Amino acid sequence: MSYTALAIFSIVLVVLFDLLVVRTRLVTRRIFWVSYAIVIGFQLLTNGILTGFRIVRYDGAVIIGSSTPADSAPTFIGDGRIAFAPLEDLMFGFSLILLTLSLWVFWGRRGVQQLPTAGPPRRPFNRLGRSRSRDQTG
Repeated sequence: MSYTALAIFSIVLVVLFDLLVVRTRLVTRRIFWVSYAIVIGFQLLTNGILTGFRIVRYDGAVIIGSSTPADSAPTFIGDGRIAFAPLEDLMFGFSLILLTLSLWVFWGRRGVQQLPTAGPPRRPFNRLGRSRSRDQTG
């Protein structure tokens, strides 16, 4: 299976997971798309830096609409790329973000870790319902 086919398959699989398995229906909510717009901006920035400075290189034969070899400089827009990022990377990013948020909402609805476990310890209360540290200060 090609990189492009895997990217498309991942989107279909995660959208079906969101709608039919965990039933969070995030893709039907406006807040998800607003959040995703913020995330994709940073994804384009980081992916653009990595591919624009050629830290990560892609062979044009494995991405949509590109025919440039891996050793040539990537284009900013066009040739299967947006801000140097191959479209497949954006597709995989969408899948990962949707899967993470769907699971977050799913487990949150089931009450997994409602109370925080990190942070300062809670002070025990005395018989009057006030904190001991408050009683000591006055």
